[in-house]
Amino acid sequence: MNTQSENTHENEYVKIDKRVEQIIKKTVTYLTIFDKKHIREEILKAYHFARDAHEWQYRLSGDPYISHPVDATRILLSLNPDMYTIQACILHDVVEDTEKTLEDIEAIFWKEVAFLCWWMEKLSKVRYTWEDRNVWSLRKMFIAMAQDLRVVFIKLSDRIHNMRTLKFHPKKHKRQRIALETLNIYAPIADRLGLFGLKNSLEEECFKILHPKSYKKLKKELKEMKESRELFMKHAEAEIMKVLDTDPDLVYKIDYRVKSLYSIFKKMQKKWLENPKSLYDIFWIRIIVTDIEDCYKVLGMTHNHWTPLPQRFKDYIALPKPNWYKSLHTTVVGLLKKNQKQPAEIQIKTFEMMEYAEIWVAAHFEYKEKGSKISDDISWVKDLKDLTESLENNDFMTSLKIDVFNDRIFVFTPKWESINLPSWSTPIDFAYHLHSDLGDHISIAKVNSSVYPLDKELHNGDIIEIVTDKNRAPNPFWLSFVKTSKARSRIRSFLKKEDKEMHRERGREVMNRYLEKSEMWLLDKDFSLLKVIDGRSLNIEERFQLLEQVGNFSITPSNLMKRILRSTQWSILKTKKVSPSTLHVKQLDNWESEKRIIVWWDKDLEYKLCYCCRRRIPQRIVGHINAKGIITIHNRICKVLESVNKQRLLPAYLEWYEQSSILADIKLIITNKIWILYRITQIIMEMWMNIEEIHSQKLPSGEVEVILLMRILEYDYLLVDRLIERIHLQLEEDLISKTVRSMKW
Repeated sequence: MNTQSENTHENEYVKIDKRVEQIIKKTVTYLTIFDKKHIREEILKAYHFARDAHEWQYRLSGDPYISHPVDATRILLSLNPDMYTIQACILHDVVEDTEKTLEDIEAIFWKEVAFLCWWMEKLSKVRYTWEDRNVWSLRKMFIAMAQDLRVVFIKLSDRIHNMRTLKFHPKKHKRQRIALETLNIYAPIADRLGLFGLKNSLEEECFKILHPKSYKKLKKELKEMKESRELFMKHAEAEIMKVLDTDPDLVYKIDYRVKSLYSIFKKMQKKWLENPKSLYDIFWIRIIVTDIEDCYKVLGMTHNHWTPLPQRFKDYIALPKPNWYKSLHTTVVGLLKKNQKQPAEIQIKTFEMMEYAEIWVAAHFEYKEKGSKISDDISWVKDLKDLTESLENNDFMTSLKIDVFNDRIFVFTPKWESINLPSWSTPIDFAYHLHSDLGDHISIAKVNSSVYPLDKELHNGDIIEIVTDKNRAPNPFWLSFVKTSKARSRIRSFLKKEDKEMHRERGREVMNRYLEKSEMWLLDKDFSLLKVIDGRSLNIEERFQLLEQVGNFSITPSNLMKRILRSTQWSILKTKKVSPSTLHVKQLDNWESEKRIIVWWDKDLEYKLCYCCRRRIPQRIVGHINAKGIITIHNRICKVLESVNKQRLLPAYLEWYEQSSILADIKLIITNKIWILYRITQIIMEMWMNIEEIHSQKLPSGEVEVILLMRILEYDYLLVDRLIERIHLQLEEDLISKTVRSMKW
């Protein structure tokens, strides 16, 4: 290697050496159980060991590889870690990326340092392939966290620095995959541990990669708002000081914090806003006092001088968050004289609460002579170890009490391959996620070994088996409930590709099966049976069109059969066993005797009859699927249904029964928002329901009454309650104060 290259190499290390000195300087300020000389020696020992191990290794940025563990350690220092953790962070990539072993580390450093490095090497093998993650990887993460939280601290610091340098990776899809993994796995863990600074850093870096245009736009808008925000804060602080200074014994501090960019972005999306100026809680005022008694004293003073908003008050001191976050949150109006209507969010906490809010779990470490151990007051973290080790795989996801993932679910194939899907996904979404052919030919879904409705939502931890039938094809109705764009796109593509000839051929086959079952001659080459329909004579092309409609599901074969029977052309039917003069009566009797029931639009599903239907099957029936997958048919007014889970009801009807339509009337009392009516109609469209009429009027309370009239098939009456449930789930609860529904049969 030439001298110039060696000089450049040495110059690169000069900058990194300075950063190591910064680590030493910062560690000395809080790790007071050791003297400065000892701290310096231990940190330099780890640094030199790692630097020698990574010699001549470079990152994609062009920097020496050692720069990564050093910068990750600088991030870690925000948590005030012990010496073991600092050394392990500097050494965390040595075992994975160099010839050095854990035995080499243990020979020079403490055994505990080697233990932390061992876990980091294990976690480095966890991979998140786009939206796929297996249960063992999750268990590794949580077991590691339960055994020693310091592993997670190092992993989060490592991930933040990797995210900050991810822009140097040449492959866009790889950058997006890593950002998605970070957003779905690491940021929620940081949030759950109360490490909000790390969480915000992770989310912002993901935001840059996954939504670059929105990130730049929002950052520019916030920069433009900075002057007005600081002016607001200056006047607000002056008004608050006037009130608090009336108590000469009160010791306090006032400042403000701005929400993270990603939090603002998510809130704007949720509220359908184009500009952050429309958010009144984009930042909050923070009043910090000495003790809890002063917190409630300040709360009383603020509420006495300004009007509080009842829905916006939260007492996290009396009822702390699961990660033990404590504070009083309130929103008041009238704080500024020049803008009496401007809401202001105020958080009141003690100095100790503020420290814990920044590095909550890390603040619970008790430093000892050689290192530190975690305090006993966060036993929920330790419980994770027992939970993950005692549960079988199929129980792990459903029993895990920490809500890490939002808006996503993890489900499994029978071989325990994990699939990550959007919430509300159905077995059909699952099937299409695995393979298009699997979705195209899905016949039955079994969830946790039981037959499961194809349009019912899946839940975390479900084990799904798909049973296919090569003769099955996508049903247009599926478009009303599938969640994923892949499933929706594939269904539409399949239906679009089926040309007229395929529809007509399928229509001919379906009609011939009905005719054969009814003991009639099959269709001849001229389709004479369809010559006269509804009193009108049809040409050959129009007869083809009728068969095409049967083939593309526009009309049912049973409906067409009844239109044929109502015609006067009995002589052309030429039944095998029944004379034309008695055909009408005999044929209807034949249908009535069979009364085959269609459950969930599937004529092949097995079922049994409830006692309410055994003597005579009523026209208005409904199916119910129990936990074992057994389907029972009930009269809709059956008393048995009063105690069942309404989510397990399935639409059912008699195959030969001509379905009428009903008018569903839904009345909503909602908050008057610009976007809310659009969102409601979008939900209705997603469920593939049609609005016949819509009326709205503003009420004296300021709310809006919206009346929706929708015509649906009689057996689809269950859709109404499911629509209402989805509206409530997808909109904030405080936006809907009342819901009333009625149906006219």
